[in-house]
Amino acid sequence: MGRILYRYTLREMMTPFLLGLGVFTFVLLLARLLRLIELVVNRGLPATQVLRLFSYLLPAFLEVTVPMAMLLAILVAFGRLSADSEITALRSAGVSLYQLTPGVATIVAASTLVTLLLATHARPWGNHAMRLALFEIARTRATAGIRPQVFNDEFDGLTIYTERVDNTTDRLVHLLIADQRDPNQQNTIFAAHGVLVSDPERHAVTLRLEDGVIYTRDASGRAEYRTEFESYAVSLDLEATLAGLSEEPEDPKELTLPALAARIESNRANGLPVTRELAEYHRKFAIPFACVVFGLLGLPLGVQPGRAVKSRGFTVSVVVIFVYYILLSVGQALAEQDRMPAALGLWLPNLVLGIAGLVIFHRAARERPVLPTLPTERLRRLLRRVAPQLAGGPAA
Repeated sequence: MGRILYRYTLREMMTPFLLGLGVFTFVLLLARLLRLIELVVNRGLPATQVLRLFSYLLPAFLEVTVPMAMLLAILVAFGRLSADSEITALRSAGVSLYQLTPGVATIVAASTLVTLLLATHARPWGNHAMRLALFEIARTRATAGIRPQVFNDEFDGLTIYTERVDNTTDRLVHLLIADQRDPNQQNTIFAAHGVLVSDPERHAVTLRLEDGVIYTRDASGRAEYRTEFESYAVSLDLEATLAGLSEEPEDPKELTLPALAARIESNRANGLPVTRELAEYHRKFAIPFACVVFGLLGLPLGVQPGRAVKSRGFTVSVVVIFVYYILLSVGQALAEQDRMPAALGLWLPNLVLGIAGLVIFHRAARERPVLPTLPTERLRRLLRRVAPQLAGGPAA
């Protein structure tokens, strides 16, 4: 009986888990997907390169969506069993809530392990690889950052306008450039064509202009010069554009667990702040533990009697997820601002919802309503006392 029940409940949870994982991941990735598609359509990046960027983004989103999908799977699976009166039949046969937990415990354990691996290894790898990939794109395909018919000011001291960009040849057509890098003079450059040539060694790009004219004005505004040219080179320094994109990981989100622990120890030894590092350290464990909390909440909420339980599983999961991540965001923000200990801030949602889950699970195991209700007689006496006050008369 135990093995049959285990396989049956586990099979009921697998389909909603996979569907939930796909839906939640797609919804969270939608804004990034649109940006990646724009890189293909408007910036000329190869589709294979965009797919590689997508693979770097995926671990960060899966870390969040795996617990969400697990909660949805539990609520939907046991909601269906309850709506079809299968839970009632099992309880009448002597099956307790604790005997329904092995299947839930399996999916909770698997989700916790997967989320932990994503948090400690996959997400840091993806964040670091994404940063280096963007660094490489900015170095070798500078035209991906220059949009036509827009004043582009990504390069320090330069504003570039071009009517059209040929992404196949990296050729710019009809350019206007405002060069304010020299405080003693201001150059305004018009050119018929321009070609961007990258220099990976110096982190710079040279814009070679053809058939144009330069209007120069000195700082006093009294002298103006006009210079025509057939070829002219403008150096576009990428150091400011790529500020912070060094080869070594600096952001705590890019560090694996051992590297993060070493960073915390090193900063403490040197008297440097460790607020962000501690917040990220506790986050790597708090998010996976959310699977356990969601399991405690999902099973008792899913087995509640009622014909509409099956249809409200998605709504309940969204509410629980919303409350959890609001508490997590607030706690993490307070921890990073050093207004709350990092351990308390990052574990706050697990603590609050975990206690609620234990209470709800205990009540459901004793076949009592999940939410406490007043006894009928006490409720009647309370209504008799409150009704006259609401009507404006004295209380009995």
